[in-house]
Amino acid sequence: MGMNYTEAFSVALIDAAFDKDESVRQEISQALRELGCSHPRLVLLACHSYLSKHSKLLQGHRIVILHTMEAIVKETISQLDQPLAKMIISLASEEMTKLKAIVPDWQGAASQLLVALGCRFINEVMEEILQKFQPGVLPHFFVVQTLGNLAMANVYGMVPFLTAILGTMLPMLGMAKHDSMKSVFTIALGRFSESILEYLANLDKAPDPTVRKDAFSSEIYTSYEILFNVWLQHKETKLRASVVDAVGHMSYLLPPDKLEEQLPKLIPGILTLYKKHSEHFHITQSLCHVLDAAVDMGSRVLETQIDNLLGILHPQVCTPLDYSNHMAVRNHNEVLRCFTVLARAYADRLIAFLLQRLEVHNERTRIGTLTVIKHLINSASQQLESKKSLILAGMKLTTQDNNKVKWMMAQVISAMAHHDYLELDGGEAMVEFIIRQCALPCEPGTPKPRSYDPDEVTDESLRTMCDNILHLLTTTVKKMENVLWPFLLEFVIPPQYLDALAPVCRSLAHLGMKKQQQHSGEGFQLNNKERDLPKPQALLTRLMVVSAFPFRGRGRGVSALRFLQVAVPLVHPQLLKVWNEELPSLIQYLEENSEDTLPQRHWEDKLLLLLSKSLEAVTVGDETWSGQLSEEMTKHLSNYSNHPSEKGFLYKCVGVVLRQTTDINVVRKQLVEVLHSVRHTEPLEREGVAVCIGFCAKTHLDVTLAKLEDFGKSDVLKKSPSLFQILKDKSDVDVEKAKSTLILCYGYLTLYAPKELILPRIEKDVIRQVLSHFNTKVLGIKVETKDLTIKLSLMKSISLIARAICANEQSNSYNFTRKRELLAYMQDLIKLEPMDVLRTPIRQHAMITCSHLLKLDPLVDETDMFELIKTCMDSVFGLPPLGMDRSKDEACTDIKEREILYSETLSALQELLKQILVQDLTPEGLQVIFKHVEGWITSRRDWERERAMIVTSKLLLFYLERLNVRTMVSFHNLGALIGRLVPRCTDPLVTVRQNALEGLYTLICIQLRYAGFAPDHSDECLTRLKNLQSGLHQSDSKLMFHTCSEIGQVVAKSLPQDQLSSLLFMLLEGLTDPHPHCSSAASVISNSLIRVRGSGLLNQISEVLEVLYIRLQIIAQEPVKASVLQTVSVLASQNLPAVISSLLSYPLPFDKATGEMWQSLAGDVTLARRSLEFLTERMNKQLPYDEKRESMLRKSVTRFATIQPLAVTCALTKLLSTVDSAEAVSILYPSLFSSLLGRVGCTVGVRLPKDPVKERQNRLPKDLDVCSCSVEALKLLTVRGNDEEFLKMMEQENGWDLMRSPDTHHQGVAVLARAMGTHGVTHLSSIVEQLIPMLSSPYEGQRITAVAFFGELLNHRVTSDLVLTDTLLSSLLPCLVDTSSVVRMLTIRGLGNAADGVPHKIHKYSTKLLSAMIAGMDEKDDPDDLITLEAMSGLSKVLKQLEEINVQPILINIALRIRPFFEKEKDAVRAAAFMVFGNLSRFGDGQSKADFVEQIHSSLVSLLLHLNDSSEEVVKACKFTLRSVGPLMGSESVSAMLQKHLLEEASLHYGEFINDLAKHLISDFPEKVNFYIMGNVSFFKSTWPEIRGNAVMFTGFLLGNLSQEELQSISLEHVCTAIILLLRDGVPSVRIKAAEALSLLHEL
Repeated sequence: MGMNYTEAFSVALIDAAFDKDESVRQEISQALRELGCSHPRLVLLACHSYLSKHSKLLQGHRIVILHTMEAIVKETISQLDQPLAKMIISLASEEMTKLKAIVPDWQGAASQLLVALGCRFINEVMEEILQKFQPGVLPHFFVVQTLGNLAMANVYGMVPFLTAILGTMLPMLGMAKHDSMKSVFTIALGRFSESILEYLANLDKAPDPTVRKDAFSSEIYTSYEILFNVWLQHKETKLRASVVDAVGHMSYLLPPDKLEEQLPKLIPGILTLYKKHSEHFHITQSLCHVLDAAVDMGSRVLETQIDNLLGILHPQVCTPLDYSNHMAVRNHNEVLRCFTVLARAYADRLIAFLLQRLEVHNERTRIGTLTVIKHLINSASQQLESKKSLILAGMKLTTQDNNKVKWMMAQVISAMAHHDYLELDGGEAMVEFIIRQCALPCEPGTPKPRSYDPDEVTDESLRTMCDNILHLLTTTVKKMENVLWPFLLEFVIPPQYLDALAPVCRSLAHLGMKKQQQHSGEGFQLNNKERDLPKPQALLTRLMVVSAFPFRGRGRGVSALRFLQVAVPLVHPQLLKVWNEELPSLIQYLEENSEDTLPQRHWEDKLLLLLSKSLEAVTVGDETWSGQLSEEMTKHLSNYSNHPSEKGFLYKCVGVVLRQTTDINVVRKQLVEVLHSVRHTEPLEREGVAVCIGFCAKTHLDVTLAKLEDFGKSDVLKKSPSLFQILKDKSDVDVEKAKSTLILCYGYLTLYAPKELILPRIEKDVIRQVLSHFNTKVLGIKVETKDLTIKLSLMKSISLIARAICANEQSNSYNFTRKRELLAYMQDLIKLEPMDVLRTPIRQHAMITCSHLLKLDPLVDETDMFELIKTCMDSVFGLPPLGMDRSKDEACTDIKEREILYSETLSALQELLKQILVQDLTPEGLQVIFKHVEGWITSRRDWERERAMIVTSKLLLFYLERLNVRTMVSFHNLGALIGRLVPRCTDPLVTVRQNALEGLYTLICIQLRYAGFAPDHSDECLTRLKNLQSGLHQSDSKLMFHTCSEIGQVVAKSLPQDQLSSLLFMLLEGLTDPHPHCSSAASVISNSLIRVRGSGLLNQISEVLEVLYIRLQIIAQEPVKASVLQTVSVLASQNLPAVISSLLSYPLPFDKATGEMWQSLAGDVTLARRSLEFLTERMNKQLPYDEKRESMLRKSVTRFATIQPLAVTCALTKLLSTVDSAEAVSILYPSLFSSLLGRVGCTVGVRLPKDPVKERQNRLPKDLDVCSCSVEALKLLTVRGNDEEFLKMMEQENGWDLMRSPDTHHQGVAVLARAMGTHGVTHLSSIVEQLIPMLSSPYEGQRITAVAFFGELLNHRVTSDLVLTDTLLSSLLPCLVDTSSVVRMLTIRGLGNAADGVPHKIHKYSTKLLSAMIAGMDEKDDPDDLITLEAMSGLSKVLKQLEEINVQPILINIALRIRPFFEKEKDAVRAAAFMVFGNLSRFGDGQSKADFVEQIHSSLVSLLLHLNDSSEEVVKACKFTLRSVGPLMGSESVSAMLQKHLLEEASLHYGEFINDLAKHLISDFPEKVNFYIMGNVSFFKSTWPEIRGNAVMFTGFLLGNLSQEELQSISLEHVCTAIILLLRDGVPSVRIKAAEALSLLHEL
């Protein structure tokens, strides 16, 4: 690079100046300017040379260079010498006039360069220009334009030339033929006039103060005559516009007598142009100049023109303004300026004219007049000072005005406020006008007819403007504070100002804050007697309600809350602390959300919580305040009649207040007020009052229940006294709605009432009331509700009751799906039907719908299926027969239609049951239905037994017809089915006996099919049963006894061995049958069975348990249930393995009955201990999962849980869930804990078995999670451990949930260990001992769990207290070579934790720990750098605890090993590497200081460049490291700067910092500067654009701050070449930085 560096840089920048990126072009231009400012001659010569040599350069490129030269000239004109200036002037002149044709951008740039040079070198420029401005020769267009511009740019330099120029120019005016030339001459004359006027106005600064206006008047007047009399008549509009513009400026220079003489012609002449021109701006501007000149000289002729002027100007102001038309806007402003000029001389006449026009009821006239008044108030305040009251009184605030007039009226009021008008009498009326416009409705009511007026002012725009006006008056006009405060408070409460609350509250918040500041935080009070100000409770009520819907009313919520925050003294002084704590977070929450993202229910809850806390704060010393607040709130309810959502929220607020009100009388009174103020037709109000009732019930359950009961008995809910009036009474709809409200109230009452109080009362006091109000009675007759609302309310109420029950700790929770929801809705519809009569087909169609729903996935679970079957059977079987209900149903006279309805309803039930059976065509599926039918089979009512037996017989026949037996299957519930049917064979009803015997016959056929016999097989037993059919018609007792004996023998012969116990129990249960014949039959048949087959019951434990399980599900009496569970316990104590094995085969997850059977094993301590040991041993011995490859194409395997360990885990969960197991748990805690923790570890990420093929194991539900079962068992074990602090910590840190996920499992285990270590859980030593073998487990999950547990324990001092440190460390070290990368990563983390938990032990293991960390950094099998990260993090921890003697031998080795990680792609790795380097600095001041300082210098560039990394984490690490190594570098200034500027959370201006630091580095480490620079150059090829940019900037700062002597040692040519190359970088930001760096190198 042979040439001067600055010149080289300039050429490079000039060459790149036309970059394709606009931001790069700007930066390059700026760089050139900065270089030019330092070396103007060099850069300007480079530009001159470049333009001269490249004659074919693109015009765009030439323009950029010319503009850059112009900028440099403007900045450095004082430094330019004359020869250089002449060169540039010559170049610019050549560029400007090279082409005769006009090229505005190019020639204009050259012209501007000449103008810039003319600011100093006016003579040289004029010498060049005047050569091309010769008398008698028409000049180039841009020559004339340049002269005009020079006149404006250098007034004092040009004015002396103007006499000569004007002398030369005047003859040329006649030569100008083209309009463009005439136009440029006209413009130049106008600018000459402006220049002369400025010169004359500043004679004190002028070089020749003797210059007078007269010197130019003759030439100006001559040119004026040509322009005004000749060119102004020209047809070309643009020319006339430029002429009239110039005449305006020239009018100031005309001799006064000539101007006075010309005014009668001049003003009318200008005014007539309005008709000829569509564009009026230049006309008006010229007129304004003429008027200004005339007023200044005190013209008398002007007064005669006033009426004509006002008549022309006023209509222009009244003409609607098109703001998209820039010139129209400018003209409008000039017209207003004309009024200002006239006001200086004729204020009285002008105001009288305007107030007179203001009385004209014409929209445009009033708007225009108001516009002028507003302008005059602002621009002629001195002239109008004495007319303020007159103007204020003249403002007619009529409501008839449309929005356009109101819009302008509001602007006038704003102007008045800024000029102290509103402090006068009548000012508050103006403020009220503004607020009325702010209160225009936000939501449109009746849609207005479409307007085609483009200038229409909508309510919304008018409202928005008035909002802004009120805000500006509040915040910017100091004197308005006394006008607005406390006047604005009067607008907070009245309903008509609801939509104005956002701006009003915003203003009040601002004013209140200023009041607080004035009172130094001591609060302020108001005198309510002076004004009608709101009460404190009313103020709080209003602001709370409007805040509930914060985005209504233009986002009134934030404003209301801000005002509430400063209104503490107005509400209650004790609220100060609460509101200061709560309101800022609420306001922030609102600001972080929008109307779409704000969770409305959650937001309301936050406000209600604020209200609750406020009440707590106030009632400490003022218990009556809450009562007053509740009364005020109920008064406000009527204000929101048209705002149901706000009213609904206000009800909730009342509920919160009542909940915290201790005065029972107030609660009673307000409950009555609330319940009687609801509009029951409004859903939101119903919802709101119901929530209110619920809140109140939280503390006043009895009172609330009583008031609800009273309300339920009140006239509001009473129907008309006769059925005939019901048909006429239209208010019945409202009655139904009122009942809907009441039903909903009970639902919310149950939800919010104290759990321990409401659960026993739900059925008695809630459900009973809900159903009683749902089932209306009139004159003792049930009247079916037809109102959909009440049905919806019932469903909602039942849902809320269910939620309350689920949330109750004493009940189980339920998980609903949409399918279940629909099925439940169908069931509700069925239940709503009267049980004593069938009037409608609702039952039929509901059951048909259910049949269709059952065909869909997912399958309905057992409980829901139970309820569905029960509901449908109850609604059909219980109906009285047709003849018995006839008198009750007089409306149905067609008996045949009713018979069909009955038949179809029963058929629908059969089809539903068949559909259920089809889904599970097995003995189990048959049993599911049969257990519902069996109750009806034994009913006391004949028709119920008859229907049940008909359905049973047909279902069994359907089952037999659909049966397709491919293998021999055990009909395991045959005994149960026979046990129910056999007693019915002697039923008093013949049809029942016949269907029972047919059913028995079908059962034997099914059994034979299952036994492998063909469908046409002939069996002796079947023949004997067939022969009994003929005798069933007779009721003779002897014949029945014979029938029973025959049946007994057939059953005994046909029944398989495994059915004996179940049949026996069924028969024994049948002994209590209400019908004597049936009980006798049971006894006879059971005796026969025992006699023939009794010896086969010895080994039937599983069957016995099955029977007990079935009985448990239907037994309602607790003593009986307890007896059954005791039986299970006794059976288990006699044969524990058999009982546990049987129970483990029950379906997962265990249902309630199975769970109770498991829990019964914990009743005895010995049995509980044996059970836990047995289950734990079985769980530990069995494979936890099977591994299967789902696809041959995939290498990964999927783990599927094995059933038995899963069942054992569920069993342990049930056992541990009862407190009875606590004593046994305390004995076995360590082994149980280690086993369950291991179980958790090997079930993480394990899926459910695909096909759990077990005897009784159904398909597992999809929501059953294997790992969650294990975690739940472990959690219950710790609950039994009874350490509350430990459990609290686990919940707070979400430990249990973290353990469930494969990604966060080790974090959850760490939380578990942390909790145990923090709270010193007992048995910890034993637990550690039990877990050590798990470190070598074949299951990776268990090793991960154990390592994570041990690693976190090392983080706590308890390991040292229990002498576990050596055990843990020695156990973890072998895991460094584990095959699992996760185990190795966690091992390194654990070893690193030891530095924090047991620092005194680190020295003992220092060598091993350091080796482990260094090896971890070199880990090859670590694609995500997780081990590397842990190694570096652990290394940082260990280094903090070690002494120099431990680290010194490997200090430099570590520093060298981590340096490659500085440039790793992953942010966290870079950050960790920098942190390690920072921690190494502790040992850098010892024997290895010299070597380590060298490492610092080697890494310094990387550290400084990454200080502006894209990752915040890396930036923080670099800051820490630089602060740490700074003191070792040997430079106090560098160290001080690093300590001062690199604070962790402080923001850093990177460029300034690096520039300042570079100066210190150069000063203190001159020998390293070249090393630093070359280090930066190496980063020019970094893959990160940010780093390349940082590097080139750093290089620029270093080079830019070096002295010429210091620069000698730098390889400048290499460095500068590299920087210049970056001007071609592919990333614009890098090119920008390169250009910026070059701009710093102006000293090279």
